[in-house]
Amino acid sequence: MALLDWIVLCTTIVLIVGYGMWKTRGSKDMQSYFLGGNEAKWWTVGLSVMATQASAITFLSTPGQAYHDGMGFAQFYLMLPVAMIIICITFIPLYYKLKVYTAYEFLERRFDLKTRSLTSSLFLIQRGIACGITIYAPAIILSSVMDWDLKSTTLIIGLIAILYTVSGGTKAVHVTHKHQMIVILISLFIIFVVLINFVTKDFSLSENLLIAKANDKLNILDFKFDLNERYNIWSSMAALFLFLSYFGTDQSQVQRYISGRSIKESRLGLIMNGIMKVPLQFFILFIGVLVFLFYQNTKAPIFFNEQVSEKLETSQAASSYNALKTEYNILMDRKIDAHKELVDARRSGNESRVDEMMTQISQMHIEEKEIRKEVKRLIEKQDQGWESNDKDYVFISFILKYLPSGLVGLLLAVVFFAAMSSTASELNALASTTTVDIYKRNVFKNGTEKHYLYASKFWTGVWGLIALSIALYGKLLENLIQFVNIIGSVFYGTILGIFLIAFYYKKIGANATFYSGIIVQVVVVFIYTIDIIPYLWLNVIGALGVILCAHLLSLFIRTKTTTT
Repeated sequence: MALLDWIVLCTTIVLIVGYGMWKTRGSKDMQSYFLGGNEAKWWTVGLSVMATQASAITFLSTPGQAYHDGMGFAQFYLMLPVAMIIICITFIPLYYKLKVYTAYEFLERRFDLKTRSLTSSLFLIQRGIACGITIYAPAIILSSVMDWDLKSTTLIIGLIAILYTVSGGTKAVHVTHKHQMIVILISLFIIFVVLINFVTKDFSLSENLLIAKANDKLNILDFKFDLNERYNIWSSMAALFLFLSYFGTDQSQVQRYISGRSIKESRLGLIMNGIMKVPLQFFILFIGVLVFLFYQNTKAPIFFNEQVSEKLETSQAASSYNALKTEYNILMDRKIDAHKELVDARRSGNESRVDEMMTQISQMHIEEKEIRKEVKRLIEKQDQGWESNDKDYVFISFILKYLPSGLVGLLLAVVFFAAMSSTASELNALASTTTVDIYKRNVFKNGTEKHYLYASKFWTGVWGLIALSIALYGKLLENLIQFVNIIGSVFYGTILGIFLIAFYYKKIGANATFYSGIIVQVVVVFIYTIDIIPYLWLNVIGALGVILCAHLLSLFIRTKTTTT
């Protein structure tokens, strides 16, 4: 990386983080520390909600997802606007009416302390794990492609986020989020323009899109009902439950919008997120498709994680790997010629030849995917703990190899910002839930505001160290963006089910809800471990399972009470 990139990277990070810490110094009580004095305007709320969700995982993994599997992942977000509307109507008014610090305070008022403690504990478990992943994920990728020390990279990302979150609380998160998202959006637009310029040197944009279509990259909607398929129009319905739980009951998001000036400001912020998030996700995925198109003439590597490739070339499997590389290179040369023939056929108006070449290219694309799968199997057979999934390395590899100096530093700053913004939100939410729902309610009930302010900062630091510990000793098992959603899906359904009972089923009591939550959570974990259904459906099973089980238990409890 050039000196200019280092200057841009360090200057951007220091200016925004430093400004956030200076602007938000001196919180006097929990209200100002956790809710920022309820001063956030709607655009600050909206950008902060987006920044919390848009972790480094989004910007590193999503383009790689599109590179390998096309635009189909966009279906995951189709129900997001619907979730935002439901939350604006149902969740936000109740949170404001009760003047809560956390979403789980509401559950004690509706049920009892044990139900509140159960739900907040489930949140702490899953969000604590996720927080470690949001630090570890970008650190392992940056350390690999930049040849940095992994632990040092992890510590830098984590410690900066901990520092300004402990210092300024929610207001610091809001202030830094606002500027971080502006830098992120500008950087994405710049790289989009650069990619368009790259791919249109030989073919027009419409001709490039024809090539992308031939390689099955533009199939957005899949109406086939197949439970083995993770992303189709039906799984997007299941994702509605994930979004309702994430934005409606996850404290890392709830805390972003209950700190708004009013119900109206919070609603506008969420609606802004609902309107912007889907096009933004399409945009990021399309950048991945453009990266794919760029590599059609530049010949993409057979495996994007170069460190693993180098190890494989010196391993016992070197001959097998080299044979696959030879087969791959021959195939890629054939594809380049086929793409030219496809474009020539389109330019000459020969539609039958266009259809013929589309079929040939689609078959070559299937062959390419099979070769990549063979490489993955080869890596896994070495049993060295090498990462066999290279989707997360596609985008960062392109940035470092082909973008001009200065822009590389800016985009690396984007990765750091995205990592720190989501980590800061999560630490802030973990601290507020621990302080308000566990410490203040169960351990030390009669402290002063100053005591709880210091306790809040203490728990922010504690959760920061826990997240860092997970990050330092973590291991990725999936594509990053999928892995975070999987962790959430294991717990979100149960939490959402408890909240839905609280909102809509007034006759169901605390005991039935509490025991249903425990039973269904165990069942969901079991279903996940035996891997018989795509993870998005775990949200549906958890939510509906809690509601159904609570109805059955309430009948049993009522009958037993009547009998006695």
